[in-house]
Amino acid sequence: MRLPRPPRDDLLIALAGLVGGLLLWSFGLYTTDDRIFDQRWAPLVPLAVMTVAEAGRRVAPQTVLIIGTVAVAADQFTNGSLATVLMFTDVVYAAVVYGTPAQARRIPYSTALVTVGVTVVFLVWWQNAIALLVGALTGIVSFLPAVTGSIVRNHREAAEAARLRAEQTALLAEMDRAQAVTAERSRMARELHDMVANHLSAIAIHSTAALSLDDPATTRQALTVIRENSVDGLAEMRRLIGLLRDSSGDTEPAAAPTLAGLEALLAQARTNGESSGLGFALEDTRPAGEEALPAPVELAAYRIVQESLTNALKHAAPGTVAVFLARDARALTVRVSSPYGDRPGPRAPGSGAGLVGMRERVALLGGEFEAGPVSAGDGTKTWQVRAVLPAEERTPDA
Repeated sequence: MRLPRPPRDDLLIALAGLVGGLLLWSFGLYTTDDRIFDQRWAPLVPLAVMTVAEAGRRVAPQTVLIIGTVAVAADQFTNGSLATVLMFTDVVYAAVVYGTPAQARRIPYSTALVTVGVTVVFLVWWQNAIALLVGALTGIVSFLPAVTGSIVRNHREAAEAARLRAEQTALLAEMDRAQAVTAERSRMARELHDMVANHLSAIAIHSTAALSLDDPATTRQALTVIRENSVDGLAEMRRLIGLLRDSSGDTEPAAAPTLAGLEALLAQARTNGESSGLGFALEDTRPAGEEALPAPVELAAYRIVQESLTNALKHAAPGTVAVFLARDARALTVRVSSPYGDRPGPRAPGSGAGLVGMRERVALLGGEFEAGPVSAGDGTKTWQVRAVLPAEERTPDA
């Protein structure tokens, strides 16, 4: 297995140590005299080996620590070079900083044991204070660099952990912001659809009737309905634009519609659906004097009825569209039934966004929603929208 090339800085450090050792050797500056190998060239061998180890301090820290330990031990049998000892301290430091986590934990304890062992051995051997000095030097050369490396590594790991936490916090904040923007856009889309779709559907139906029927009275009636819905739709658009420009932080319109306005909503639907043969009826079985519902629940119920009436104007066959309201201690039930079948005359196109919006409104309040054709006992079919909304505002996870 081919080892990676040592970093340039490590090569420069190794070269500086080699040059320094050669200068000390050339001037005859040794760490001691009278050793086993007192030849002049002897200190150069450990110096060369330590230089190689120093160059690989980050490439293979555990291996070079072993090589460096052998080199510094061999240096003690020669006259010795200060450069060899200094490079060894850096090798110990690098082994802790750049080695594996297990190695970084093990080396400080190992060097501490070596320091204590050397001190005890020389105390027993020499039985004087010089043994303590040798032990202190051993600690300075081995234990102190290991402890320094451990402190530096801990600081680096703490800084890296803090950076990762900061990145995670920023990522979570961005995710929260994106979710908030998505939720706000969905709410705006529901409001825009529910407020304007009813008027635009009536305009589309009556404009189609005015173009297809050559009857002045019918055309005049259709144009009257078109004008009324255009004015009402424009007022709703202005209200929505005012809400979007409001910087007060409100999440709903200041004057959000409530169930008290259902009679007016059905009256408008009767006007718009008269030419299509549609009638509209309201059955409200809620007890009088009941405690008012939370504003989000009232708004959701109103919008569900409004969108159901809009869909009936677009797609329902001639007949009666029935709106039913009921409430108990726990929930408000809204049911809208419209004739289901082929419809003569003009129809407005649909996109399905209305059903999606109703389902989202109910889900946000933690209620139940269903929509689809329902067969009656006499074989007739109706399209039924049914929503059960909690009487108290809550989230789906509540």
